[in-house]
Formats: sequence, structure tokens, C-alpha cells
Amino acid sequence: MELEELQGAWMQMGKELEKQKKLTNDLIMEMTRTKYKNKFAKISTYEKAGTVVCFGVALFILVNFSKLDTWYLQICGVLCLAFLIIMPVMVLSALKQIQNLDIFKGTYTENLVRYTKSKTRLLRLQQVAIVLSFAMMFFIVPTTSKIFNNKDVFLLPLKLGQWIGLFISFVGALIFSRWGYKSYQKITKSAELLLNDIK
Repeated sequence: MELEELQGAWMQMGKELEKQKKLTNDLIMEMTRTKYKNKFAKISTYEKAGTVVCFGVALFILVNFSKLDTWYLQICGVLCLAFLIIMPVMVLSALKQIQNLDIFKGTYTENLVRYTKSKTRLLRLQQVAIVLSFAMMFFIVPTTSKIFNNKDVFLLPLKLGQWIGLFISFVGALIFSRWGYKSYQKITKSAELLLNDIK
């Protein structure tokens, strides 16, 4: 009788340990999933704020579009609108895709492949956005100059102060773009290291 009771107690203890192990594994998986999502939370907040600003500027241009009274200023305005609306939506979509990636669905290799595709898409999109943002400088200046001052910059010679202002803007945009891209690389690398820890 004592042996049977001992075996029963031993089996019960084994079941409880197994249950505890499963709970611990579930807890670790949930913490890892949350940690992974949080890697992208801060940059996602910045991108959302940037999207609000872009949409605000796009709305302003759209409301004042009638002031762009020549075909070339209208082309500048349309290109500005396209950039200010399409790029933020694409970047937010790519960020959402990588952030909501289920890192425990499938095998480690499948997860890594899906992550690598999402990461590549996000970083390429950032590269495209950087290049287009420099091109945008040449479209936004004539557009805003016409809307604010009713001046067509294509018909006016640029003064030294304006050239200096453009140069400073270009350098500032270059520094900001480089910082932003490095932040994306750092975050995606950190998330990849987290994935490597769970293989």
C-alpha cells in the first residue's frame, strides 16, 4: 500500500512539474514576443508622428493647390502630394508587418526567412525614402514658395543667402537621414539577435 501511494505521489508530482514547465515555457514565449514587438514600438511612434505631419502638409498643399498656376508648379505639387501620402503609408505598413511577425509560428528557419524578407523590405523602403526626400527638396521649395509668397522660384535668380539656406538644408537632411537609417539598422539587428536566442 505504501509503495502504491508513493508511486501515486510520484506520478502526481511529475504531472505538476510538467505543468509548471509548460507554464514557464509559455511565459518565456510571451515575454520574448512582447520584447520583440517592443523593439519596434519607439520607431513606430516616431513614424506615426511623421505621418501626421506629412498628411498635414499634404492637406495644406491640396487646399492651396489652385495657387499653383503653371503646369510645372502643378507637377511639383502633385509630386509633393504623392510623396507625402504614399511613402508614410508604405513605411508604416512595412513596420507593422515586421512588428507583428509571429516569431513562434513555424520552424526557426521559416521564421528567420520571414523576418529577413520583412527586414529587407523595411530597410530598402527607408533607402528609397531617403533618396526621394532629397529629390523632394527640389519640388517642395517651388510649391511652398508659390503658396506662401506667390513667387515662382523658377523665374527668379537665387540669392547667395538662398543658396546657403539650401546647402544647410541639404546637409541637415543628410545628417538626419543617416541617423534615421542607422537607427533602423540597429533595431532590426537587435530584433534579429533576439530571434537567434530562441532557436
